[in-house]
Amino acid sequence: MGSLALTRAGAASPGGGGTPDPAADPGPRAAWRPEGELRGVWIASVNNGDWPSKPGLSADQVRSELRALLDDAARWNLNAVFLQVRPTADAFWPSPHEPWSAWLTGVQGADPGWDPLAFAVEEAHARGLALHAWFNPYRIANHDDPARLAADHPARRNPEWVVRYGGGLYYNPGIPAVRRFTQDAMIHAAENYAIDGVHWDDYFYPYPVAGEEFDDAETYAEYGGDFDSLADWRRNNVNLLVREMHERVKAVRPDLAFGISPFGVWRNRGTDPAGSDTRSLQAYDELFADTRGWVRNGWMDYVVPQLYWHIGLAAADYAKLVPWWSEVCAGTGVRLIVGEAMYKVGDAAQPDAWQDPAELSRHLTLAAEDPEVTGHVFFAASQVKADPLGAMWRVYEDHYR
Repeated sequence: MGSLALTRAGAASPGGGGTPDPAADPGPRAAWRPEGELRGVWIASVNNGDWPSKPGLSADQVRSELRALLDDAARWNLNAVFLQVRPTADAFWPSPHEPWSAWLTGVQGADPGWDPLAFAVEEAHARGLALHAWFNPYRIANHDDPARLAADHPARRNPEWVVRYGGGLYYNPGIPAVRRFTQDAMIHAAENYAIDGVHWDDYFYPYPVAGEEFDDAETYAEYGGDFDSLADWRRNNVNLLVREMHERVKAVRPDLAFGISPFGVWRNRGTDPAGSDTRSLQAYDELFADTRGWVRNGWMDYVVPQLYWHIGLAAADYAKLVPWWSEVCAGTGVRLIVGEAMYKVGDAAQPDAWQDPAELSRHLTLAAEDPEVTGHVFFAASQVKADPLGAMWRVYEDHYR
């Protein structure tokens, strides 16, 4: 399996932040450690969640905000960032496949005049941080009006690729041309930038919306003849996306890591004896994502299940899910890294466990007892920076100092 291309042993001073050559490697790769604990944070751009703070800022403001988030990651002694660069079928780099992101410029397709991904790679590496480029495969928009997309958007040029669902627009995963196009759009970044990983989140077929059906009946009639059920065909569509993308990443750069951060429950034990002792939404059945199968088949280098629940939660206990995922990963060569819910800490709407500043530190203490767990990633950068209740400080003092 490929390495995670983690960090140098000791962070360098921050770089100057000019716009580099996208094809240039900004750091000596041989000096970067290929193994060790991954300590990461997600930086979300969709809905301007973490960065940029709002659309339409000047280039200097956007660069300054990213430098601050990277400085903060280094301050907590983290060693990797997962930067969302394709949030809604758009791009934070000059892509020949998709328009510039509206979350960056305020107007989808508007050229900002600089290259945020190249800048991010250079700045992250200057601080000893690995940078994994985070892509969302199939989400087109968080609204359902194609006319609001850029005039030359692929979804407008190919309206037959698009499904309206739950107030959003999605590419139809059952169309082979869509699968190829989506891969092409993402692999371009791997071919042209010194990123350390290609990273996907948990969105494949969209999360279910009560009373709505994802309208792919015609696509199933055209392409699903070899399958006994719509669900099996949908799972195969996602399987093909994952397997083929892994193959393409390795063909471009064998050392480049490919990883996914899926929803934390594959199937419940009440549904499948191989499932976890949980009572939750099931990725296999409702997102058509066979996350356990991907690991067992070695179609990724690392997996970051989003275990966004507290220790002792009856429906989905962190203390039960860590060993379940550990057993799944054992012997596969796929690294297990745990996704942590920093965003829940101190939120008044969350249970009492999340009002305790030590909850996340206890997660790391528990996971440290499992030899399969090789790191943690925190969602998300804004909350890590804010350090609600001093929870990140506890993690740092107990585990990262």
